[in-house]
Amino acid sequence: MSSVSPVGNTDPAAVSFDAWYRREHPRLDATLLLVTDDVGFAAESVDEAFARALERWDRVGTMASPTGWTFRVARNVSRRSLRRSALERRLLARAAPPADVPAPAGEVWRIVSGLPLRQREVVVLRHVADLRETEIAAALGITRSTVSSTLRDAHARLGQLLDEPTDHDHDHDHDHDAPRKESHA
Repeated sequence: MSSVSPVGNTDPAAVSFDAWYRREHPRLDATLLLVTDDVGFAAESVDEAFARALERWDRVGTMASPTGWTFRVARNVSRRSLRRSALERRLLARAAPPADVPAPAGEVWRIVSGLPLRQREVVVLRHVADLRETEIAAALGITRSTVSSTLRDAHARLGQLLDEPTDHDHDHDHDHDAPRKESHA
């Protein structure tokens, strides 16, 4: 394990971790926040996942998607904690006002938060964490085709909720929208 000192570190693995951490930590914070809907809980889970990534950086840093691995660890940490503290979280949620969701979620998050958990996770990983479908599949332990179909279903549902046409609406011939010409035979 390499140590990370804030000044004068010449260890290439630590510098690489530092640069990766600075780039990915804010995105994973936002990603897990949108999945869990709890600022403090998301931050704790992400911090724990990054600590584990640092401990194993020699291995994690060479993975195809260190960010995907770290998200998966953060998600697992959050799931375990959720199971252990479900009652406590419900009581705290009643007492505290809902947290503001940071950009880029904005008002759209209210709609995204209504999606089923799997769809919400995939949408957030794709559009907030900016992971590719293969990275999302690895992070969630599912196939790339499942990610693709889940994204398609989520986008279709969001399109309905936003009352906007979805991509698959443009795949069909739109002649049925044109006025019918009556035949005068």
